[in-house]
Amino acid sequence: MTGFGNGALGRVVRSGVGRRRVQTLVIAVATMMAVASAVVAGSLMVATNAPFDRAFAQQHGAHLTAEFDPERVSDDRLGATGGLSGVTASAGPFPTTTISPVGPEGGHMPALTLVGRPGPKSDVDALDLKSGRWARKAGEIVLSSSFAGPFLELGSTMESSDAPGGRTLTIVGFAMSAGDSADLWATPAQVRSLVAEDGRLGSQMLYRFDSAGTKAEITGDRKRLAAAVPSGALLGTQSWLDTKRAADQGAAATIPFLFAFGVLGIVMLVIIVGSVISGAVGTGLRRIGILKAIGFTPREVVRAYVAQALIPAGVGIGLGVVLGNVLAVPLLEDTESVYGTASLSVAWWVDVVVPAGALLVVGVAALVPALRAGRLRTVDAIAVGRAPRTDRGQWAHRAAGRLPLPRPVTYGLASPFAHPVRAIAMVLAVAFGTVAATFAVGLTQSLNAVAAAQDPEDRADVTAISGGPGGGGNAGPVRTEKHRGPASGGQEQPAPADPERVRAAVAAQPGTASYYGVAQGDGSVAGVAGSVRIRLYQGDSGPGSFEMISGHWITGRGQVVVSTQFLEATGNRVGDTVRVTFEKESQRLRIVGEAFDTSDDGMRVHADLGSFATAEPGVFLIEVEPGVSPAAYAAELAEVVRPLGGDAIADFAGRGESMILVLEAMAVLLTLMLVSVAGLGVLNSVVLDTRERVHDLGVCKALGMSPRQTVVLVLASVTGIGVLGGLAGVPAGFALHGYVLPVMGSAAGTGLPPSVLDVYDTWQLALLGLAGLLVALLGALLPAGWAAKVRTATALRTE
Repeated sequence: MTGFGNGALGRVVRSGVGRRRVQTLVIAVATMMAVASAVVAGSLMVATNAPFDRAFAQQHGAHLTAEFDPERVSDDRLGATGGLSGVTASAGPFPTTTISPVGPEGGHMPALTLVGRPGPKSDVDALDLKSGRWARKAGEIVLSSSFAGPFLELGSTMESSDAPGGRTLTIVGFAMSAGDSADLWATPAQVRSLVAEDGRLGSQMLYRFDSAGTKAEITGDRKRLAAAVPSGALLGTQSWLDTKRAADQGAAATIPFLFAFGVLGIVMLVIIVGSVISGAVGTGLRRIGILKAIGFTPREVVRAYVAQALIPAGVGIGLGVVLGNVLAVPLLEDTESVYGTASLSVAWWVDVVVPAGALLVVGVAALVPALRAGRLRTVDAIAVGRAPRTDRGQWAHRAAGRLPLPRPVTYGLASPFAHPVRAIAMVLAVAFGTVAATFAVGLTQSLNAVAAAQDPEDRADVTAISGGPGGGGNAGPVRTEKHRGPASGGQEQPAPADPERVRAAVAAQPGTASYYGVAQGDGSVAGVAGSVRIRLYQGDSGPGSFEMISGHWITGRGQVVVSTQFLEATGNRVGDTVRVTFEKESQRLRIVGEAFDTSDDGMRVHADLGSFATAEPGVFLIEVEPGVSPAAYAAELAEVVRPLGGDAIADFAGRGESMILVLEAMAVLLTLMLVSVAGLGVLNSVVLDTRERVHDLGVCKALGMSPRQTVVLVLASVTGIGVLGGLAGVPAGFALHGYVLPVMGSAAGTGLPPSVLDVYDTWQLALLGLAGLLVALLGALLPAGWAAKVRTATALRTE
């Protein structure tokens, strides 16, 4: 009896797989969905685990992006800096400038770094051309892929500026630079042609060093560059460490929630497989007894039942790997558009580890009930047969019979108590499906809240600038933070406008709903090494306030609001006092709030402009009245403030898909898979129950029970299970959300405000509880229809 392939044991296994078609299908489909979700989650965890490092290595990204003044240092001398000690590779010099183009719909874009390169390939910072082609002639540009979206597509045009004679630029391609070396690229001749209009030209050099892993090493590398060129020739630098830190913090936040979905999938797979094999043992007691009577050993019986799970599971695993790879591709494409990860395929080892792990999980889940079959005594198995214990659940039928409900309903409500283990398995399946749905709903709402709580500057309709498009005023325009190239200090700037005159123009402009002034620049805070970005507010800054984690927003002088990372780095708490220095003026300010702000490595501070006597606003952020076009308002305001030396630009939604949308898509897809697995678990258990009670159903039909009442009976048998599963799953999903979200925030280096954490409404939780009932009813619908259609005579003849 020890043969397996074509022997007696093999025939038993094949017979069991073929005879229990529903159970076989349930195992196969449940395994397929669980494996597919695990492949998707695993591939995304790989894609979001240090995506910057992979893209940076593949593109030979620049450790240091430097901008030089071409009037102070020649191209030949710049090229020679590639031979300095410690430099392993260099590229350039490339002509560079900053432009503030006018977008397709007339809105001004923020200041963008334009670099002239003959092609995307380079020894350092080899660009990844995502779509289109490289710029070949005047009027063609390649835009950073982070701007791709419905507003900017291949073939879209923009004006280089709103000044008379501005050039029309056509987008012919989208490219990605891992080190964010520029916002857009054109031919070198095109850049020089644009620069000829105002004379602001820079020379960009890209360097890789043998030692550039720490801030101190980067500082040393920069000093060697500065010493190799004439004094004042080095205008600014950008370190790869700053870009890496921002990318890694965003990516790290995705890992906890993907891990949570992965664990849910594994647990549900164990429940489903264990339930299916346990049901097969429970309904096949007589068959087990006969197998033992004809000579099968307990070990062979165990092997037979484990094999009956592994065979359909193997098919499901194969299909799940294929499905997971197919479903992962669009999500990987979105992830790549955000992080720049070069690979759009699932890592090979994910396709190996997930199937192997799933096979192990199925084997272990099937082994426990299979051991029960192996331990059964032959005489007991044959004597008991398929019939359940007659006394099991009788108390439930007596209790349900006293309820003022139709008899089919009370009969169905009491039915699960005849098989408590099976009922518990169904409750767990429904509960975990509800957990996944509850967690996903909360996660989606939290992600939407995070998107709404981003830098309030981006929510302003119009920005009025003191000092023209390039900036001006004490701190320069806020929006030029979007300029991602190195600082362009040393270049001649236009005379700034008088902030009071710009403010008066804003206040007098028809259509102004509210506004506030902002000044910002680098300063210092006692106890913090290096410079700190300081943002000062004038007027009612309520519309520009950040979401608060604790404390409150600025309400007057002497107050400062900081981030979670600032508090952790300095050891301060809300209520403590810190000394802040801005433009050589020092003030002691009291920390009144902890803001949800991760900009500038989480070390930016916010204070009232009145706290510093010499500070003046560089920009005014404006909300327009309902029905007023921001673009038209900005054009009219610009007519007034440009003669003063200022400018006005409408907000431009220039960024493409964000990681928020990617995470929401992941959550929806994984939740649908897990809820489907829960429904399959209910389906299998109800099929077993219905087949076991088919003779009883025949008796009920002979006594006059209609097909509709039969459907009600079967559906009623899972109603209590659905209610219990929902009641257990909603609090568990709520608790999972409350645990995972702070972990995601911690990975991103910040706490989370109540608006991100407290996202559930009472009515939503009630509906999610009903979702457990809906899953149970949908899972029971097919077997209920089968039970209603079975003929009375056929049912009565069934043992």
